[in-house]
Amino acid sequence: MTNTSPERWTDALAARRPPTLELTGHRKVVALAAHPDDETLGVGGTLRALHRAGTETTLVVATDGEAAYPGLDRRRRTELARTRRAELYAALHAAGLEELPVHWLGLPDGRLAEHLGELTERLIGPLAGADAYLAPWTGDPHPDHRAVGGAASAAAASTTYGWGYPIWMWAWMRPEQPEIPWRLARSLPLGAGDLVAKRAACARYVSQLDEPPPGCEPVLPAELLAAAGRSAELVFREPRRTGAPLDRFAQLYAGGADPWAEQSWYERRKRAVLCASLPRERYRHGFEPGCGTGALTVALAGRCARLDATEPVPEAARRARRRVEGRLGVRVSEARLPRGVPAAPIDLVVFSEVLYYLDDATLMATLDATLAALEPGGDLVLAHWRGWPAEAPRDEADTAGLVRARPELVERAEHRDERFVIRVLSRP
Repeated sequence: MTNTSPERWTDALAARRPPTLELTGHRKVVALAAHPDDETLGVGGTLRALHRAGTETTLVVATDGEAAYPGLDRRRRTELARTRRAELYAALHAAGLEELPVHWLGLPDGRLAEHLGELTERLIGPLAGADAYLAPWTGDPHPDHRAVGGAASAAAASTTYGWGYPIWMWAWMRPEQPEIPWRLARSLPLGAGDLVAKRAACARYVSQLDEPPPGCEPVLPAELLAAAGRSAELVFREPRRTGAPLDRFAQLYAGGADPWAEQSWYERRKRAVLCASLPRERYRHGFEPGCGTGALTVALAGRCARLDATEPVPEAARRARRRVEGRLGVRVSEARLPRGVPAAPIDLVVFSEVLYYLDDATLMATLDATLAALEPGGDLVLAHWRGWPAEAPRDEADTAGLVRARPELVERAEHRDERFVIRVLSRP
């Protein structure tokens, strides 16, 4: 195998210029590694920045890295495992992270895919309450890295942001390969001090660099070390593989809470811009799924002779019904998409901060049912925050792309500002 040159990656990064990722607002971040050295090579500088910012940070290492040299006998593997553990602590000390808690899982190096269930189960505790995790990228060529990334995604709560850092991608893959999700890439710039400390920490892994066991060649190639020495670290967003769980929203509404700050300037302005974007003054029959407690429902009711709204959380639906009580033609029912689409033809449907929470199958089923009900000339409105909620399988842009790809729809208008996007599509 011919490794990819560092210059090729440098050119690709300069051409794509991934956006900067901001992690300093998080209270707790968990870093995970398949082997001792993954954490330093991938996110060593970021760990320093998090520690300096006062973020509660812990490190979980799945294996001792004893199979780095497959030809070793059992005794020499045991010795290598001890060496690699000691190297990790030396690397943390060199990086000024000697206080960082380290949890060792001691699973078999090179065989994590065979222990995926146990790995996932043992990550649940360390990941509990984390705002974000940093794990090996699930698309990395090394199977142990993929296993840890997948287990982290499965073990983390729906409210935890997942970020995957590549390791062997830098040597064994090419920037133009379609498997590399550049749209999910984010950059973590390093200060000069963090970069110097990271390089010093990498140098502590001597068993992988210049002092391998007798008869063995060093594991880490120059191409991978060049990536570790760059002034910015790269991570990929690890999207949720399922839709947002309903109990998450039930928790948000519990006790009469107002989770979306309905009277904030953001929410009031978004509602006003959405209503101003509607092409018609009046609609015959509107549909608003995921209506929450009905703040937008009230505004839409003034534009529709008949309005059906649905909400899957019973507490929120109850509050929405109370809000629209006495308004003719307005009905709020409990339903979870794709259920609840009116049987009668509709000429307006408004998806406000709803669709990016659905898994792909549910989203497609929802669009199928909605477009079957949307009559010719009817309007479909998308309103989404421009950020990416932790619970959502995709962001606003990807969600809009799936809707815009439907041949039944034509885009009529778009309002984009710093925080939200409103799109109006129509059925010709």
